[in-house]
Amino acid sequence: MSKKILVWFRNDLRLHDNEMLVEAIAKSDSILPVYILDPRLFGDTKYGTLKTGNIRGQFILESVLGLRNSLKQIGGNLLIAEGSPEDIIPQLVQEYEISEVYHHREVAREETHISTLVENALWKLRINLKHFIGHTLYNKEDLPFPIKDIPDAFNQFKKKIERDSIIKPCFLAPDRINVAEVIDWGTLSTLDDFSLVPQQKDQRSDFEFTGGEAEGLVHLQKVILAMQQAATSKNLILASKLSAWLAIGGLSPRKVYWEIKKMEGVPNTKAMFNHILLGLLWRDYFRFMFKKYGNTFFNPDGFGSQGLVDMANEQENFNSWKNGQTGFAIVDAVMNELNQTGYISNIARQTAALYLVNNLEVSWVFGAAYFEEKLIDYNPASNWGNWANMAGVGNDQKTKSVFDLDKYIKNLDPKGNYALTWAS
Repeated sequence: MSKKILVWFRNDLRLHDNEMLVEAIAKSDSILPVYILDPRLFGDTKYGTLKTGNIRGQFILESVLGLRNSLKQIGGNLLIAEGSPEDIIPQLVQEYEISEVYHHREVAREETHISTLVENALWKLRINLKHFIGHTLYNKEDLPFPIKDIPDAFNQFKKKIERDSIIKPCFLAPDRINVAEVIDWGTLSTLDDFSLVPQQKDQRSDFEFTGGEAEGLVHLQKVILAMQQAATSKNLILASKLSAWLAIGGLSPRKVYWEIKKMEGVPNTKAMFNHILLGLLWRDYFRFMFKKYGNTFFNPDGFGSQGLVDMANEQENFNSWKNGQTGFAIVDAVMNELNQTGYISNIARQTAALYLVNNLEVSWVFGAAYFEEKLIDYNPASNWGNWANMAGVGNDQKTKSVFDLDKYIKNLDPKGNYALTWAS
């Protein structure tokens, strides 16, 4: 009997640098690539926000279709279903006589809970769920310390990992694939199916995100071209905007690293290289912190005790903040840009977070939940880890008193142009 492996795609929607896919192809006669659109991804939260808003929702749908197109180009396809993975995957296993299921391991509680449900359901069928790791720049097994001993301070983590660890080369994208015989590969739901309306492009934005591995790879080359231009003009790019593709797995962090490393020796590109590398290291850091501490990052008190919360006015203050109606120009501008585009710079995120927590005295978890809905580049570890840090309840308690709102505002908008542009 031929061996078939079901490859369950989640936040790894790419062919390049995908060990799970490469191994599945090598160890089977045919594979069944599957993406399951889980309605829980579009549900409501206890904070009165959505799990996924329209902008990120559209990017996810585009990324899934991008993966299907990529698979078709090498002789395959992607089975798309809607429902609970713990229900659908066991059904597919039985229908297609699957020998094993592969997927990438996640770290946050909702994602890992779904993995556990799937694993338990497969266990009853005596089918193994094999876990892969492919979301980080550094592999867990290549770290110079076990997870439990990872330094809590980012600078210590960065110093040790850069000194004592290696970044492995990328896995090559397959150029040919054998897939199981499927009569109906399924159609992808639309935003309308989840009661979401597509976002109209805001003319003030000079950038538009389109989901899919192909789009991510094209944008990566544009970043490299911009680095080459910076080498002659000595202008530093302030944001690479690669994070959305990294979050959904349309780009691998190792792919980004090795491509920009080619520019390392070019004059005047070091600052941009270090800027992008620092972002990749922060992604790794928070993901490993989630692995180390579990779900402590989702608790309002985190690793300490959150400050004052104005319980009487919390909901009203939260609503004015998220709608860009606080009356504080720079914060309102940040929230307007976020609501219209799904993307704001890191310093803008920090500015909005500090104002919500310290000035409006709203619990930081409301802000984290709203960013989860709105950010096109949302991933649980980076979002909740950063918010906990800004609220002074992160795992590195040394950072508790280093945030200065005035300093952030000056760096974000030194001449006031940003606040004018995104005034309403």
